[in-house]
Amino acid sequence: MRVLVLHSRYSSGSTSGENRVVEDEVRLLQEAGHDVTAWTPEHRPGLGGIRPAADAIWSRSAAAHVEELITRCSPDVAHVHSLYPRLSPAILRALSAAGVPTVMTLHNFRLVCLPATLLRDGRICEDCLGKVPWRGVVHRCYRDSLAGSTALATSIALHRAARTFRETTLFAAVSDFVRRKLVQGGLDAARIRVRNNFAWPSPPREGPGETFVFAGRLSPEKGLDLLVESWSSRFPLVVVGDGPERERLTSAARSGVKFVGTVNPAQIPSVLRQARALVVPSQCYEGSPRVIVEALAAGVPVIASDLGGLPEHVLHGSSGLLVPARDRDAWGAAVESLEDDSESMRLGEGAVRSWEADFSPPVSLRGLESLYAEAIRASDS
Repeated sequence: MRVLVLHSRYSSGSTSGENRVVEDEVRLLQEAGHDVTAWTPEHRPGLGGIRPAADAIWSRSAAAHVEELITRCSPDVAHVHSLYPRLSPAILRALSAAGVPTVMTLHNFRLVCLPATLLRDGRICEDCLGKVPWRGVVHRCYRDSLAGSTALATSIALHRAARTFRETTLFAAVSDFVRRKLVQGGLDAARIRVRNNFAWPSPPREGPGETFVFAGRLSPEKGLDLLVESWSSRFPLVVVGDGPERERLTSAARSGVKFVGTVNPAQIPSVLRQARALVVPSQCYEGSPRVIVEALAAGVPVIASDLGGLPEHVLHGSSGLLVPARDRDAWGAAVESLEDDSESMRLGEGAVRSWEADFSPPVSLRGLESLYAEAIRASDS
């Protein structure tokens, strides 16, 4: 199968989970023998300038380049990931005009929320859900930029009015929670499928683990303050990542909490292999955190908040534990239960089984091929 992959690459490079998902899917398809052409121009920071703003609204140059790629590689199907800011929804119209069946992955909430997170000021916000996102402009929700927020809101509003998103054959949401929110936001439920992210095989954890691990951005919505301010386990909490909250969290942390900063994504499996559990105390809507799938692949249980798409990735009592967000006592009890070696081992075995069944490369490849085949059939009918 000839596949054209299109993605507006984030400037954070390999630390971006979405960038890595795209890279891994390209590799997965190529190793299976598919002919893949990928165009992933890098994100230019900021939409404040006239040219970046215009490109986000309707990039004629991106649409023209996609037309050239179609002529050059004659794809059977196109797979679109991030549209903003380098590609814009204009490429969806170019693909449709050329008769190319198109699948678009919904990694987040971008089509209904300017920052793509359904968050404002560190709290869940659904003010723009099902509406034109002008409130996001008022609050400067895109990177605290009035110009950037205006450009993005204009693009979303314009292409909704022009029915551009209806040019996409099928959408693939990374969790059913993401699917439901996008349907509330106005996307056609009949054209959205749910398809999990995947992780490559990982050397298995040996024994019950020696640390608890947090890996992610150090920002308020991630809820890490709840753990670092009350950590009392006899096992250390290793915090991997950086962000605006690092200084405050470091100052507030109790003994037993170790901040190691950002690490190369290739090193995450080795960090996880030492883990008794991965902790994900988010107080925001997560779609499909890549680090959870990587933990499952390594046989590491996950303790996670019961918000967003997390309950679809962590099977309570089987591959990990789900805890009410911000419930300090419940989090303490969950951490304490994983201090038991036999419980850690039992949930670790369940984690591997969950990865094999739902998040492994063979499962992901079958899902991709099935999705592409359905899009081609729908386009031919």
